[in-house]
Amino acid sequence: MVYIERKKLEEFCASIFRALGLPHEEALDSSRILTAADARGVKSHGVARIRRYAEGIKAGLIKGGITPTVLHETPISLVLDAEGGMGLSLSKKAMESSIAKAKEHGVGICAVRNSNHFGIAGYYAEMAAREDMIGIAMTNTAALGVPTFAREAAFGTNPIAFAAPGLDGKMFSLDMASTTVTRGKMEVYEREKKPLPPGWAVGTDGLTAQDPVKLLDDMLRQKGGGLLPLGGEGESFGGHKGYGLAVMVDILTALCSGGTFGRSVKDSEITSARVCHFFMALRLDIFRTPEDFKRDMSQLLCELNSLKPATGASRVYYAGQKEHEAEAESNAKGVPLAEGVWETLKKTAKELGIAYQETL
Repeated sequence: MVYIERKKLEEFCASIFRALGLPHEEALDSSRILTAADARGVKSHGVARIRRYAEGIKAGLIKGGITPTVLHETPISLVLDAEGGMGLSLSKKAMESSIAKAKEHGVGICAVRNSNHFGIAGYYAEMAAREDMIGIAMTNTAALGVPTFAREAAFGTNPIAFAAPGLDGKMFSLDMASTTVTRGKMEVYEREKKPLPPGWAVGTDGLTAQDPVKLLDDMLRQKGGGLLPLGGEGESFGGHKGYGLAVMVDILTALCSGGTFGRSVKDSEITSARVCHFFMALRLDIFRTPEDFKRDMSQLLCELNSLKPATGASRVYYAGQKEHEAEAESNAKGVPLAEGVWETLKKTAKELGIAYQETL
């Protein structure tokens, strides 16, 4: 691993996006969201993805400097057509719009269609939590998930994020795919040349798949196979519940925005999936005083931490705690990147004529 000071990494990645034609603010927002993922230990959604964004921008599949089209608006809701814009920066602005509506009316909702990959969903939910609100963020993705009892993908990893604040900056922050793992996690195993654990995915025959190279290629070419829903294969461990959650995300993101859903959301070597997002902010004081809510939230988090750990385990965590502790360490010691990711990042910068220091 190499460790890069966070602000320097953000600016370095922003310089890549600027060289690709993104406006300054859009480049910096996108860079910060990707860097936040690495800082939190979510390397599947971090700066390793910049290479893919660069290819999409060069091919005209992802567009910088886009002003989304307002399709419908009420005092509490907003529906946008992203026009193929940069999903990261656009999603930040969409949640800002939801927060602004919630500040005035108690609740704010924004549904977005025709967008691109938006990074970690938790980033946007936590934006609301820091404003004394409950935050919710979702996105559909290219169809990679295989429904219970099927052998073909029919929904995306379709992540769900939920964040609620406690005292002293602590918060409950759930950020999860509705599949057992994400495609980004598969890509990590591909880069590290590791076999997939049983229960993560099935091949074109609907049976357990362990070769990430073959599976990712089959998924890209829509040959069959894909990720299993949260809970795994069949119904015994609740796989049908993950399947249901994935469809729920499609409903809120795509059907509410009039966008693409289900098997029609596709990635290929020459196209980029046009995905849909959903953001919601709920002001705490429409339920009770923020102080009382945050006091009880902190008590709940303390109770979870105080539970006796199982044999062989050291601690009991609540959702988001590991990531926030990793982020604090990254802020102090530098953001950890795999050497291969750092070399690819430097290669991308060099191709764009960007000068860099060997060690930032």
